[in-house]
Amino acid sequence: MKTLAWILAFPVLVSILAGAQSAPPVNAAQGNAGEERMFFPRDMFWGWGQLDLAPPHNEIDPNLCAGNAGQYGGVNAPCSMFARYMLSGMLEVRPFGRGELRRFMVFGAPSFLFGKTIPQTLYTWSPDAIGVEHSWGGAVYIGKGFEFRVTQHFLFDRLGARDTNLGPADLGNNGPWGRYMTVGVRKSFGTRRW
Repeated sequence: MKTLAWILAFPVLVSILAGAQSAPPVNAAQGNAGEERMFFPRDMFWGWGQLDLAPPHNEIDPNLCAGNAGQYGGVNAPCSMFARYMLSGMLEVRPFGRGELRRFMVFGAPSFLFGKTIPQTLYTWSPDAIGVEHSWGGAVYIGKGFEFRVTQHFLFDRLGARDTNLGPADLGNNGPWGRYMTVGVRKSFGTRRW
């Protein structure tokens, strides 16, 4: 949970520091390329946020409870961690505006799950917190749309009263992927029209 706090606190700290610096004047004839700040440029943040809703009989399964959890208590089964809602996002921070360091970035990608559902047994619209699955990492832009990326994916962190063993259907905190670290290359292409 301490890692999650740092992942959430870091962008806030960086934005406060970036706002404290004064922006250089923009010359319309030359653009702003030659006058970009070395640290905390104005366009250092990029990201997205998304809210998903899973309709009944199509719940998000974070692999925390066995699919037959309803056999261990019916509608009152303690292991009811199948999600109805998912709040996810990605935040990329590029803290350097000039020089070769401008190619470097760090990123975080949390996914928060909410709901109280048991397949074939209980379907509710409850917004009970289940937990968070998060990953973070760093990347270096290589050129021509390619990035070299290192990503650390953590175990699922349960929230609230569900942070205990919930009986025989409880599969533990491994989540759908478990804990892993990857080294990879990403290729980006195209330009958004808006």
